[in-house]
Amino acid sequence: MLGTEGWRARSARVFRLWRREGLKVPQKKRKRRRLGTSANGCDRRRAEHKDHVWCWDFVFDRTASGSTLKWLSIVDEYTRECLALKVDRSITSEDVIDTLAELFAMRGVPRHIRSDNGPEFIAAAIRRWLGQVDVEALYIEPGSPWENGYAESFHSRLRDEFLALDIFDNLHAARTLTAIWKEDYNRVSYCHTSLCA
Repeated sequence: MLGTEGWRARSARVFRLWRREGLKVPQKKRKRRRLGTSANGCDRRRAEHKDHVWCWDFVFDRTASGSTLKWLSIVDEYTRECLALKVDRSITSEDVIDTLAELFAMRGVPRHIRSDNGPEFIAAAIRRWLGQVDVEALYIEPGSPWENGYAESFHSRLRDEFLALDIFDNLHAARTLTAIWKEDYNRVSYCHTSLCA
């Protein structure tokens, strides 16, 4: 390129200057496969009864020392009950499958699970496993969190009532406090529905 513009420089000198400035050839980016449509939003595919549609998502926070914490929440859209609230340093697709398998054994298998198209949810292992247990994954339109409104509403409340108020010294403390908050949330919120009347 320099030669075509009339500059005379040896390639070794150009390479030395290139490296000194920290320049790099941009790497090719793979196109990401996007899953999801607006037809899968919570306003179009509504839960009709308990354990019909579950929604799940992740939320993040940090310990007092700055280590990352990640929560997986699973909520029944019809009853608004928090079925699972798992916290760890990282949560893999295998961890998600283990959590779902435990819930399925306790409550039965829902018809649908709604989520965004984050990498944990569109992982081939999760999609394959959900297909084997006959659960339809409802992926919402990319960049449209309002289509997973029940998960977003739950996370807003989780952040306001729990994450913004508590300091987590370590992972053990986060797990203990999470279990207490989940129990309190289900006791207060879940029992305000007509199912507890």
